[in-house]
Order: sequence, then C-alpha cells, then structure tokens
Amino acid sequence: MPPKSFNSQHIQMQTDLHHCSDCGRSFTQRVHLKTHQRIHTGEKPYICSQCGKRFSRLSTFQQHERIHTGERPFICLQCGKSFTRQLYLQQHQNIHTGAKPYHCSQCGKSFNQDSNLRRHQRIHTGEKPYQCSQCGNSFAQKRTFEAHERTHTGEKPYYCSQCGKSFNREGTFQKHQRIHTGEKPYHCSQCGKSFAERGTLTAHQRVHTGEKPYHCVKCGKSFNHRSALQQHQRIHTGRKPYQCSQCGKSFTQSGTLHTHERIHTGEKPHHCSQCGKSFTYLSALQTHQRIHTGEKPYHCSHCEKSFIQLCHLQQHQRKHSGEKPITDRCVGKDLVF
Repeated sequence: MPPKSFNSQHIQMQTDLHHCSDCGRSFTQRVHLKTHQRIHTGEKPYICSQCGKRFSRLSTFQQHERIHTGERPFICLQCGKSFTRQLYLQQHQNIHTGAKPYHCSQCGKSFNQDSNLRRHQRIHTGEKPYQCSQCGNSFAQKRTFEAHERTHTGEKPYYCSQCGKSFNREGTFQKHQRIHTGEKPYHCSQCGKSFAERGTLTAHQRVHTGEKPYHCVKCGKSFNHRSALQQHQRIHTGRKPYQCSQCGKSFTQSGTLHTHERIHTGEKPHHCSQCGKSFTYLSALQTHQRIHTGEKPYHCSHCEKSFIQLCHLQQHQRKHSGEKPITDRCVGKDLVF
C-alpha cells in the first residue's frame, strides 16, 4: 500500500481534531476538550476535602492541596529550597543564574520572567484588567485581585503550623514563616544587606540607584515605592479607604487610622526612657524628650527666644503682632510635661 501524501495526512489530522461547540477551539485529544468545556459550563468537579474549594482542573486542585499538606515537591539543586509549583522553582532558579532576558521598552528595566515584565508594564499603561464583582475595585495583578476577593469571602486558606495563624495570601504566609525561621534570602549586591522579603530588597536597592519608577499620571511626581504613589494619588481622588469602626471617621492611610484608633483604645505605645511617661503619638514623645535634653528648636525671629513646641512659639509671636494669645492652642495634643 503506497504511503499517504502530506495533504492526505494533513486532512486526516484535521478530521481527528475535537472542536468546542461553544467557541470553535480545536483539540487533538478529547480529554483536553472536556477540560476546556468547563470554562463554558462552570463545572468544577474537583473538591478540596479540607476547605471545600472547587476546581475545574485536576492539576490546579493538586496544587491547592499542597497549601494544606505543606508538600513542596520541587527542589532547587543549587540551594535546596523547595516549592509547591514547578513554575515557582523555575522563577527561583533565575536568582542563581542572574538571567533577565525580558526588557521594558519604556524604561529599560529587565526581568527574569515574561510575566513579571507584563505586570511591570502596567505601571506605565495604568491598566488594571482584574475587576472585583463585589465592590468594583480594579487590580493590575491577578494575585492581588484573588487576594482581595478573600476580603469579601473571609477565606484564609494558608495556615501556619508553627503558631496557628491563617492568611488569605500565599505571599503573606511565606513572609510570615520567615519570622519563625529567621531566613533572609534576599541579598543586596551593593552593600551586602539581607532581607526577608524580595520587595523590601527591591525598594532598598533604589537607595543605591536613585530610581523612582512609580509616576503619578495627574501631576508627574515620581516615587520609589508603589505604596507611596498610592497614598499620593488619594490627594487627587480624595479617596479615604480606611474607616474607623468606632466613630466612622475616614483616612487616606492605614497608619493614620491606627494612630487615630488610640483615641478610642487609650493605647500609649511610645515610652520615654528617661522618666517612663507614655504617649499616644511618636511626635508627642519626641517633643517631651526635649524637656530632658533641653533642646528648643523653635526660635522667635523678633526676640530670639526659643521654645520646645511650635505651638508655644506661635502663641509667643502673637505678643509681637499684637494679636490676643490663644491659651488653649496646644490642647488636644498629648501633654508633654
């Protein structure tokens, strides 16, 4: 029997393909078509016995199970570090090779993964393709989006076997574990300083480079931390996402909210090492310490008299201007005496 021609082989391959009736996509194996069709049907046949979460793919289900079992089957031969996914191992290995083949055409920055480059490019484009159906917030990264969704569901699938604490983000869980291990795997090539988190190292390196990659599209101001840009952008939007559960007051920064909450709790975490007095605000402690040091940094330009607190200088200056002194100008702040 004569061999089949190329055209007849090609026709045979075409007829052997399995086509999706919903979108027309073709697959060489029926099992792959069946898995694909779950995108259209929403079927998730794989159920986690630990937390009840469902999955459409067996491989994704098996990866998820490792969150509960702690299994890390992918091991780096260079340093012995282990990972839950082969992709994470491949990403890690670039630390040893130093390879960064993916370059940003906007700023020239290089990356060891194509996915990292794509995520980085959203800094320049402002693209946020992942939108929360619950609150409408948009996100540039899928992981951030998925972690955000857990704020609505309350799910915390990452469990620390050392202390029992649970987390809604895998990255936060991994960072937390370094509290117990003391591991600081990220080293600065410039000064040798070590860090527990990659992001902290990246931010630290900008001390050496002077790089400020985060740009405000409204006013053009640049920042070396993403969080600093996000805080700055609230000046333009007026958004105050951090709300006090006690009184309903809203704030642009989480740190400002935490400080405000001390009004309700009475917490005074800042202690004077000289006399033991405690203060709600760090600034109040610093002002108080001038009583012990004798420092008076606020100087009157009219008579050269000096003061410990700015409000005392402002009261004093009213004597020169002829304005009536406001005796309670410093009331409402921590007393420093």
